[in-house]
Amino acid sequence: MRLLIRFLPGVLLSLFAGGAMAIEEPKYTILEQAKPFELRIYEPRIVAEVQVSGSMDQASGRGFKLLADYIFGNNTARSGGSEKIAMTAPVAMEPRSEKISMTAPVSMEQSGGQWLVSFVMPSNFTMDTLPRPNNPAVNLREIPAKHYAVIRFSGLAGEEKVGSKTTELMEWMNNKGLQAVGEPELARYNPPWTLPFMRRNEIMVEYR
Repeated sequence: MRLLIRFLPGVLLSLFAGGAMAIEEPKYTILEQAKPFELRIYEPRIVAEVQVSGSMDQASGRGFKLLADYIFGNNTARSGGSEKIAMTAPVAMEPRSEKISMTAPVSMEQSGGQWLVSFVMPSNFTMDTLPRPNNPAVNLREIPAKHYAVIRFSGLAGEEKVGSKTTELMEWMNNKGLQAVGEPELARYNPPWTLPFMRRNEIMVEYR
């Protein structure tokens, strides 16, 4: 089963040392809550994505570098030149020059040994206003509104724990008669120095 991983890399969060700046996250509405589970509907969003190969860790690093290169200036602004934009968050990872603000999540998808790594673009951009990537490996894509079932947990998101939490979420969805669409996604929202008990992790599964 493929796994989408969302995380906020420490190299980005180091720019927010001291917590002086707010971090934007994709907008969603909670439809139902039964802790630790939630049903959400996410608003449409735009992602910048690249396809990379290798292990999860290797692909994460490679994809992040390519996308960070794009948002930090390896692009062509619509008006020409480049422009620095305030950083936002989160970032997401799914297993398959204008400085753009960062959002949470980056996403990465594995499919046949390949991973799709993507950053969610800030909500103030549209497909017509986002700067064009100079690297042809970077693709901009619009994602429509989607429904997700989510389980939230703290601690380290290792393979064993992710597997057990995914099982919990799928069982909860089955009990509610929800049909999963696509693959599970792991979302991480904290830098690596965050104490385990303070970390926010989520597994998300699109449903209908």
